[in-house]
Amino acid sequence: MTYIISHPSPSSERLRVTLAQIKHLNDLPEEAVKEIVESASPHHFDTGQVIYLEGEPAEYVYILERGWVKATRMTHEGREQGLHFLRPVEIFGDNAAFTGTTYPATTTALEATDVWMIPSETLLALVKRFPDLALAFIHILNERILKYIELVEDLSLRSVEARLASTLLRNAELQDGQQVILRREWTTFDEMAVRLGTVRDVLSRAMKTLELEGYLKVDKQKIVILDAKELAKRADQ
Repeated sequence: MTYIISHPSPSSERLRVTLAQIKHLNDLPEEAVKEIVESASPHHFDTGQVIYLEGEPAEYVYILERGWVKATRMTHEGREQGLHFLRPVEIFGDNAAFTGTTYPATTTALEATDVWMIPSETLLALVKRFPDLALAFIHILNERILKYIELVEDLSLRSVEARLASTLLRNAELQDGQQVILRREWTTFDEMAVRLGTVRDVLSRAMKTLELEGYLKVDKQKIVILDAKELAKRADQ
């Protein structure tokens, strides 16, 4: 008798590794993980390509494996307001799927991006069967609510300089003993302005002010934080 031994496909293993990097999903039952892996399909988006438009039916939930994406809404005056700038590994599109509404924002790839797409109907069925999965998404959605509260607070109560200082501190990485924000190809002043809810000229002045006051140094490739303690004070103003 000949036995056929099946091995997981490379793409399935890739998705399993990706799921393991999402803290709220890495303790799921094996059966739940297996069904997510079987239902998800990979998709690639080029730089600048729209993943979905505001107002479109929420047919899929996305897991960001590689690249950065932004979620934005357009104001009545035609100005773009950033809601989220997402990095690997994050889930997006789930809030619309769980509420049965359309996508609340337009999501665009800021660079070459790879995602996993899970049909919304499949995910909704899975959370009914697996309480651990439902609890995981409750945690994920609650964290997003807190981020929205922080965004509202930033836009309504803080100056552009304070918002800039706070964003730089949140995104800084330790490199050779320094706190550094690496500037990716898409981190232009225009994109940074969208993220902070302002315009390019105002952001440029705020950046120059913080640099002249000795809190940071701006280069083409990176922004170096020179005085994190004082910059944190500016972030609270």
